[in-house]
Amino acid sequence: MIGLSILSGSHLPLVEEVVARLQQAGLSHVPLIVGGIIPDEDAARLRALGVARVYTPKDFELNRIMADIVAVVDPKPVAAE
Repeated sequence: MIGLSILSGSHLPLVEEVVARLQQAGLSHVPLIVGGIIPDEDAARLRALGVARVYTPKDFELNRIMADIVAVVDPKPVAAE
């Protein structure tokens, strides 16, 4: 998994570049998550690019975020769920 925290407002071009480079390197299977101050319409575009999860300042529940990360890395059901 790769996690990017982008607070500069340049999330779209930076993520497009990372996704392109992952594809060029044959690593498009590696999950990508992104956090930052990201408007809803940009979050939708990031997900369309293949970003597994997008987090914004309103996402502060650490238990949910950690569960999301586990689900992204290993999507098989866990017995404790």
